Amino acid sequence: GRRLTVVFAAVIFFAGSLLMGFAVNYGMLMAGRFVAGVGVGYGGMIAPVYTAEISPAASRGFLTTFPEVFINIGILLGYVSNFAFARLPLHLGWRVMLAIGAVPSALLALLVFCMPESPRWLVLKGRLADARVVLDKIAETPEEAAERLADIKAAAGIPREGADGDVVAVAKRKSAEERRVWKELILSPTPTVRRILLATLGLQFFQQASGVDSVVLYSPRVFQSAGITDDDQLLATTCAVGVTKTVIVLLAAVLLDRVGRRPLMLTSSGGMAVSLVGLATGLTVVGRHPHTEVSWAVGLCVTSTLAFVSFFSIGLGPMTAVYTSEIFPLRLRALGYAVGVACNRVTSGVVSMTFLSLSSAITIGGSFFLYAGIVALSWVFFFTCLPETRGRT
Repeated sequence: GRRLTVVFAAVIFFAGSLLMGFAVNYGMLMAGRFVAGVGVGYGGMIAPVYTAEISPAASRGFLTTFPEVFINIGILLGYVSNFAFARLPLHLGWRVMLAIGAVPSALLALLVFCMPESPRWLVLKGRLADARVVLDKIAETPEEAAERLADIKAAAGIPREGADGDVVAVAKRKSAEERRVWKELILSPTPTVRRILLATLGLQFFQQASGVDSVVLYSPRVFQSAGITDDDQLLATTCAVGVTKTVIVLLAAVLLDRVGRRPLMLTSSGGMAVSLVGLATGLTVVGRHPHTEVSWAVGLCVTSTLAFVSFFSIGLGPMTAVYTSEIFPLRLRALGYAVGVACNRVTSGVVSMTFLSLSSAITIGGSFFLYAGIVALSWVFFFTCLPETRGRT
């Protein structure tokens, strides 16, 4: 079920945080990071799927943006915690910074029992009465609840007429059924499923190949390269990145169901490409005048960075969760979203681990010119391959 998977993710986060906080050597610290990374995989997959499945079509974009909203709040809190815990003795500060992640994990594991199970998962298991109880709670009227139940039954392959008992006969999802889902999604997909999978993988790949992790994780190093060396200025500028991302993703949550997915994605990728060109230009100018303060280039770097995270957060940032969770058929949704998240995390790892080597090989400015070219390609992909899904069931 969706709800118990959230609990499982929270337990993994909790264990990873404690392992890191109480690490006695490098190996134990890395083991804790590995465990926490498994939690990231679970959480990154289940939160958008669950949110999309309990949301009505009219507000699905707004509600499915929430995971990205709180990811950005988490990034901002991470920046702030770096500042706060830096005041502690060195042997203690990093431990507290890593171990404190256990607190929200424990709260999540407890509070999740106040959440209803996904009505779509319940219908998929034939538990129609339980699904009706959930829909009565989350729908505005009994008529809306009945209509949503009928839609879900149709998506699950249960006839609209009849099958209104507490439990209906549905195919058991044993190993043969699981193999059928893999076959339907990966091995021999229909043209429709192939297009959905292509859209998912392209969206998840381009989100991370845009270089966003290089900007978020290495922003202090980027700002140092731009000529900002004072610790307080570095902290303020880095925190400004976190604040900007958080505020703009809240704006995206409001706009998604009003403006639609395509306009925001195209605006986002276009703006990111221009911002990356500006950042790359500023860093290149500063790099060629290492002993001279080029104020306009430093200002261009800071402005371009804030513009980049703003354009990312208005579209491409929240869109992977929103779009991926709503385009898969019910029977393929969990596996399809998991494949998308796997692509996202692999790309993120490659970008994060290659950035320092890449910037050494082709300069830090050259790295961001490369990312700008990738983002320009993403605009073409979004324009040609991603249809509008606003308001669709």
